[in-house]
Amino acid sequence: MNISQEKIDNLNAVVTINIKPEDYQPRVDKAIKDHAKKAKIPGFRPGMVPPSHIKKMYGKSILVDEVNNLLSDSLNNYIDEQKLQVLGQPLPKSDDKEYNWDFSDDFVFNYELGLAPDFDIDFSSKDTVTEYVIKPDPETLAARITNIRKSYGKMTNPDVSADGDVLYADLVQLSPDGSVFEGGISNTTSVRLDQVQNAEIKKSLIGLKKGDVVTLDIQKAYDEDAVRIAAILKIDEETATDLRSNFQLTVKNVNRLEESDLNQEFFDKLFGEGIVTTEEGFRDEITKEIEAMFAQDSDRKLQNDLYKLAIEKAQFQLPDEFLKRWLKVTNDKLTDEELAGGYEDFAKNLKWTLIENKVITDNKIEIKYEEVFAAAKARLDAQFRMYSPQPLGEEQLAQYTVQFLQNKEQANKIFEEVKALKVLDHLKSIVTLDKIEITDKKFAELEK
Repeated sequence: MNISQEKIDNLNAVVTINIKPEDYQPRVDKAIKDHAKKAKIPGFRPGMVPPSHIKKMYGKSILVDEVNNLLSDSLNNYIDEQKLQVLGQPLPKSDDKEYNWDFSDDFVFNYELGLAPDFDIDFSSKDTVTEYVIKPDPETLAARITNIRKSYGKMTNPDVSADGDVLYADLVQLSPDGSVFEGGISNTTSVRLDQVQNAEIKKSLIGLKKGDVVTLDIQKAYDEDAVRIAAILKIDEETATDLRSNFQLTVKNVNRLEESDLNQEFFDKLFGEGIVTTEEGFRDEITKEIEAMFAQDSDRKLQNDLYKLAIEKAQFQLPDEFLKRWLKVTNDKLTDEELAGGYEDFAKNLKWTLIENKVITDNKIEIKYEEVFAAAKARLDAQFRMYSPQPLGEEQLAQYTVQFLQNKEQANKIFEEVKALKVLDHLKSIVTLDKIEITDKKFAELEK
């Protein structure tokens, strides 16, 4: 067997594999004998089918399989031995040559390879990235305090509805002429005024008393939010999307959640006995809680900005035409339009992967199993807490984590996430982080 490489350019190569009968014949003979031992053919006892009979019946297909296996093994070994950094997978190069597959052919196969570029990427303190320290806007802080006070407040039933109240009401579907639609949609539900999107409709729901009746354009009220409309009317989302009827709203009761008093009993319920004793201390604790949540948003933006910086500094090319062919070959449902629209993002992600690997290699960064395990454990813990306020015990959570990581796909995903975080942490230690304070509202504008 002879394997040679023709380098087209720094990013593309063609590997030629020349296979002679003496290369594949031993494999074919062994495969035929193995098949003969297992074959069940009428007229022959099990395990006694002559190999010559198998060769006559299945020889050509066995030859094709074994040549393909030999090709795959030889190509992979060659790539490993030559330490070629291949992107995607080798693609067989089409040619017009035909073979008889008669056990005496010399075969020549050509494979196109897309090669990873050689590159250097230098990060230094001259690279500046903004790190935002997000402070709650006064309105945000006030809204959070109101929500917490209401969570520990008491329910009252005022005579007249005001903004922020909840109307416990009957909703009945109307016909286009305004009459009740017989057999139509009806439901008794709670209508939260703070969720009504349309200002004009919200205004019409303020000042209502028990027994009052109004007409509600439900699509306009909730800005055609099918999920919310479906929940209010207890119908499926598809029906909610197509629904165009008005509804008759009859108030059965007005509910108002009064805010809890800012007293020691309230502070102790929130933070534990004696930890907070003043309104100022309460506001400080809530501010810290909000800032901790905002810190996660800030870190996500910082990571994204470091990613963008890395891509901008990555002044290297990819074997784009090869990669486009490879994407089409490996996904026959991918249209030319989808490929054209999605290739830029694919290329950026591939560049980031190459940058990650180079940073890891050049700086001898290790990714330990303990780190992957801890990340997976934290992920599972967060998921369980979404469904149960009572956290799992450490031993049980560890058992779930072991089971989770036994799934190769899930384990690889967590590994890649840990690798990305370690690379980003390394970049944070090199570049200059310019810390800037900003309110959450201003920060939200940056994200648009």
